[in-house]
This record gives sequence, C-alpha cells and structure tokens, in this order.
Amino acid sequence: MKNSVILKSFSSGISVIMDSSIPYEELLTEIATKFKDADKFFKDAAVAVSLEGRKLTEKQEREILDVITQNSRIKVLCLMGRDEDKNIKFLGIQNNLNLQKDENCGQFYKGSLCDGQSIETERSIIILGDVCEGSSVYSSKDIVILGSVTGELHAGAGGSVNHFIVALDMHPSVLKIGPLSLKIQPEKTTFWGRKPKSTPMIAYTCDGEVLMKSITKELLDDFNL
Repeated sequence: MKNSVILKSFSSGISVIMDSSIPYEELLTEIATKFKDADKFFKDAAVAVSLEGRKLTEKQEREILDVITQNSRIKVLCLMGRDEDKNIKFLGIQNNLNLQKDENCGQFYKGSLCDGQSIETERSIIILGDVCEGSSVYSSKDIVILGSVTGELHAGAGGSVNHFIVALDMHPSVLKIGPLSLKIQPEKTTFWGRKPKSTPMIAYTCDGEVLMKSITKELLDDFNL
C-alpha cells in the first residue's frame, strides 16, 4: 500500500511529504498516526516543519500543525515553505507559554518587550512577540523572535560566537553575537516611501563577522555552527 504521508528529517526539522490525491480528512488521520508512531524517535524536539506535496490553505496548515502537536511531544517552532512569497512563516502555536524552562529547547516568553524592558538568560530563548525600540534581549546562547525587532539583541553574551539570532522582521538598533557586532544598515524604503515587505532573517557569524540573510530551507540545510 502506498504511503500517503512520509516523514523525513533534515538538519533543522521535519519534512511532511503528503499524497496530493487522498481526501483531506483522511490525510489528517494519517498524519496523526505517523506522528504517534514516531513520538519515541522525535521525543520533545523543538523543530521547524516543512509541509510538502500538496497545496494547502493557511487554515489547513494550522490544522495540520495542531494534529502534529496533539499527537506527539514535538514543539513546532516554525512552518517552512519552498514558495518564495511564503519563505518561512513563524506560527505562534505555543499560545499558552510564559517563560517556561525546558532542558532541551531553552526558554519561552509570551509577550512583547517595550519601554526599556529586558530579558537576560543563560539559555536559548524563543520570544512570542516583538522586541521594541529601547528594549533588549541578552542570551548566552541563541535567540528566536516570533515577531519584529527594533530593539537590542545579544546572542552568545557569554563570549561565544557559535550562536545565531532569528526574527520575523529584523531591524535591530544593536545586534551582537559574542563580541562581534552587525553593521546596521539604514532601513530602505520604496519610491513611494513604503517599507519593503519583510522576510524572516537569520544573523550568524562567519570568518570573524556577523552576517544577516533571508532564511531559506537551502540555507538551513547547509547551516553549521
């Protein structure tokens, strides 16, 4: 019998490859079964998920992610797409989290930082909200912002450069990884004075400098620290 759902691991997450011909409700049932069966393998990993093989509405994407989290211990950090317009869409599906410690994936904080607020942590941190101008986040490890950034970010605050920063909309006032700083470029506008469409970005170090690039699956597949 043909597998209607196939799970494949890649360096940053899991690809869910789906049969385009079976009914959608049957697909959801099959996805639930696959992730139940794979629970002991993936355990409580925090991963990106790529949904491939058939066209889905945003509602269907969210339903599939709900099925995954309801039938496994996996923490879905983001949804990845091959489509250029889609790129990566971070989905705040952990909507009941509020600065929870987890031995493997660090900390979660739900809410935006503003008015001079700051977070300092020895662990990696995922923030479900914005980091506004005047606020700051300091982590000895990695930082993921499921929102926009106009404040200050410092990953590898203990001195290590082997860390990264990810955000949906990245326009920090200061960005540092270890002792290295990103050269902040003036924000561009279009001819009509509008800001260009934002894309998720990742900042990391390479050859003694901080680089910031748009996130693609191909970049993450080759990403090493």
